[in-house]
Amino acid sequence: MAVHGPQNWWPGKTRFEVIVGAILTQNTAWTNVQRAITALRREKLLTVKALEGVSLRKLAGLIRPSGYFRQKARKLKEFVRYLRLQHDGSLTKMFRTPTATLREQLLAVHGIGPETADSVLLYAGKHAVFVVDAYTRRILERHRLVRGTESYDDIRGLFEKSLPANRQLFNEYHALIVHAGKHFCHAKAPLCSTCALRQHLPEIPEDAR
Repeated sequence: MAVHGPQNWWPGKTRFEVIVGAILTQNTAWTNVQRAITALRREKLLTVKALEGVSLRKLAGLIRPSGYFRQKARKLKEFVRYLRLQHDGSLTKMFRTPTATLREQLLAVHGIGPETADSVLLYAGKHAVFVVDAYTRRILERHRLVRGTESYDDIRGLFEKSLPANRQLFNEYHALIVHAGKHFCHAKAPLCSTCALRQHLPEIPEDAR
């Protein structure tokens, strides 16, 4: 944080918008998600009731910039259906559910995997869970803190055991990892010489860069 400053992540005007963004960002860049969210906001569809009422076809068309738009439209519909059936359509009620229980519920919803579930819990619900993404794996592997065979939950557990259970810390920590991954720790040709983590990085074999 001393180098890059607070990241103020996740961007979103409401908890529901954060959840929508977490689903839409699967397998795409955030710039594409922003375009889709702008379209949803323009049509006044960034509420639970509005999203549940819109047709699947119209929803898919609006979120087309995010890619896999038909699948993601169904995922959004499945989430609001789950919210209505399990929590009377209330995000407040949903986020009052104990973390472990809510995480199991979210993982049972079509289209919500571990990373999306944890993003919803941390960024929208303020639950103290750590989010693991591709940037996290890449950085840990290059620092030789993991072998590369660990499961999502193994890596999540590593962070949660090593850091105080503080949701603000988890939020900022993960956001800084994303920043480092986007701007320095590229999959190919990483910019190690200008990365703030360089002093902690062992020599990387050429074939691993």
